[in-house]
Amino acid sequence: MIAIQILPRTDRGYKMNLSRNKYKLITMKNILIISFTFLVLLLTGIRCTKYPIDEDGLLITGRAECYVSNFELLNIDFQTVRSTSAVIDTIAQTIDVEVYWGTNLKKLWPQFSLVTDAKLDPKITDWVDFSNLTNPKQWTVISGNRKVKKTYTVNITVQAKP
Repeated sequence: MIAIQILPRTDRGYKMNLSRNKYKLITMKNILIISFTFLVLLLTGIRCTKYPIDEDGLLITGRAECYVSNFELLNIDFQTVRSTSAVIDTIAQTIDVEVYWGTNLKKLWPQFSLVTDAKLDPKITDWVDFSNLTNPKQWTVISGNRKVKKTYTVNITVQAKP
């Protein structure tokens, strides 16, 4: 067994007292390299082999639930534009939203709250144009086990002019 003792600092680093009185100069760079190597070796041994991962890097679970629990519609200032609460029908798979008169429908940000482990397709990565009220937007909710898919239609109506 080798006993290690850190000795006082020299001008180039720290000396280590190994058994048989042999000194080895340890610099901060060497300590960082050894620590980083140990961390990499430790992390490569920890993997998610028990649960599979989908193409988005999300965990695939055994949950088959697939629904929208809440819906929000935000403008460019991230303020709600809904005049009333959104009506979510999980049977008909529709979301009915009334927005304030004068809302710019060309640049809105929809926010979906989904059941645990579900995901939305297509992903919302940019502002959405809802200006064509006769052609409602659709999103598909995919369950945690990735086997159940339900397409929700978002119907927008504009509040009557005051």
